Amino acid sequence: MAKIAEGSRYKLLLSCPSGLSLSQVSVDFSKSHDRIQHPDHDLEDSIAQAWEQRSQGNSSLFNGQKFRFGSICLDGDAGTNELPHVYLRLGLTDYRIRPSLVSWTWFSRTFVGTNLSSQWEKFLVTSQDDCVRCRHTSSPLGNAAVIETSDQKIIVLRRSDNVGEFPGHYVFPGGHPEPMSVGIDSHQLGKDGDVLNKKVTREMFDSITREIVEETGIPASSLSTPLFIGISRRELNVRPAMFFFIKCNHHSDDIPGLYSSAEDGFESTQLHTVSMEELKTMTSRMPGCHHGGFALYELMLQRLKSTNETPLTST
Repeated sequence: MAKIAEGSRYKLLLSCPSGLSLSQVSVDFSKSHDRIQHPDHDLEDSIAQAWEQRSQGNSSLFNGQKFRFGSICLDGDAGTNELPHVYLRLGLTDYRIRPSLVSWTWFSRTFVGTNLSSQWEKFLVTSQDDCVRCRHTSSPLGNAAVIETSDQKIIVLRRSDNVGEFPGHYVFPGGHPEPMSVGIDSHQLGKDGDVLNKKVTREMFDSITREIVEETGIPASSLSTPLFIGISRRELNVRPAMFFFIKCNHHSDDIPGLYSSAEDGFESTQLHTVSMEELKTMTSRMPGCHHGGFALYELMLQRLKSTNETPLTST
């Protein structure tokens, strides 16, 4: 077996091979899920130093806010008739409002100083509990989707050489759910928590469709409702991402033409529509969290095969 490159290693934090709809996912958005400062003051001070070094002379680097992945809880399992339900516990990474000029080179100050730091492993706590292990890291929650065309090809992008992480690597289309999309610029005490949690939960699903439209040019009307299939964490820098499965009603031959007019097409240099076998060969050139996304897709397909179910869709 070929050795997996360090950046391509992953850990599956959650697998939902049956695919979960919006009604089966809930978010608990709270300050209690924010990053905890490290007790080593020198290590904590290194965060600001890392940001200053990285942002110096880089006008396209902005400090932004993202949802911080805290932990997950899954109710229901295959041994019961109960539908599974996932609870996502999310906080915020930073407390600064993003500039109105949005650049495709996005980082948060704390993400640069913890997850992307050369000292990132020092921020980890020795624990089998992933929530405890990563409590001192920024851990912004990313998202991505395995998109299947009408002729069962999968859409993969090759990242631009100018992006901040893994330039030139293959990825599934995606990005991040955005706090500002639901009016969040800080933790606001006194607001109706239930209403806010529902808005954040919907943003988890709305954001992946938005990212696909912006990155591939495929119209939202051509995409099925997203199904959540799990969370993968890249071993290098402990970077988490949630993955979705989406069907596209376009033939693979149509996709390059749509991609040519994509709003955020500059984030990638090429779009590929590939078979499952071709996709397997690409995983060694994927960041670990996306390699994990492929593994989640494989688990979904294995479940469909074992249960003789029709391909997943959501209405």
